[in-house]
Amino acid sequence: MSDETAIIPRPWFAALIYMLLALGSLMPLLAEPIVVRYKEGVSRGFLVVCTPDGKQIGFGDAFQVANGDKVTSRMIFHFNDGSVDDETTIFSQSGSFRLLNDHVLQKGPAFKQPMETWIDTAKKKVMVRYTDKDGKANVVTQELDLPPDLSNGLLLTLLKNIDSRTPKTTVSYLAATPKPRIVTLVITPDGEQRFIAGSARHSAQRYNVKVDIGGAAGVVAHVIGKQPPDTKIWMSTGEAPSFAGLVGPFFGDHDVWRINLASPILPKNPEQTKP
Repeated sequence: MSDETAIIPRPWFAALIYMLLALGSLMPLLAEPIVVRYKEGVSRGFLVVCTPDGKQIGFGDAFQVANGDKVTSRMIFHFNDGSVDDETTIFSQSGSFRLLNDHVLQKGPAFKQPMETWIDTAKKKVMVRYTDKDGKANVVTQELDLPPDLSNGLLLTLLKNIDSRTPKTTVSYLAATPKPRIVTLVITPDGEQRFIAGSARHSAQRYNVKVDIGGAAGVVAHVIGKQPPDTKIWMSTGEAPSFAGLVGPFFGDHDVWRINLASPILPKNPEQTKP
């Protein structure tokens, strides 16, 4: 498997943001785009989605190709109940990372509200197609002043390029609830942890990602117990930082799930066609 950091498990953050926006939010803090330290290239990654006790509920596949300073990545999650989460992200990496286009399709019983969204930063246009609780199809088209640090589809790429000595990093995120809104993700380093790959021991930097409500809405969320858990993301350290794992809430009201890397299993006999 090549550079696993192409894998962008966006649904966890969509779940966090959906719950927080239901309580109300303030205007997000605007920040500069993350500077490119490691350029992205061609990669392929394999994932599994599990419950906290290790029961597998789905799998993921990620692809990425680069053409000069423009990168196209696609991530698809398939779940045991037939649900699908499919995201294609196009971004530039000339000096800093900037989102160009993002397309997300969510369908199946895992989603209380099936939805499809498009973001075009050049046109400052967002379109959301969704089905309401009565089964009626709706389309919302809106022009927004999209910030340059918009992180949809880019979070793990950005984490790879953040200096872990930086106390706090903020990036913008567009949430469709289904009305498009810009919110802020607050990223803080949360210490190093050891992990094992095969029989070798390695070190990972853990990051904590929070959607900060702030103000009175944030106080209310804590009081009534509606503040969702933060998302924890592990990035391996060293000369080539890469995604190592994630724990966080998934869709809507669901509990915390885990996302792990999957290793290919080859046939013991080279002549076999199936593992």
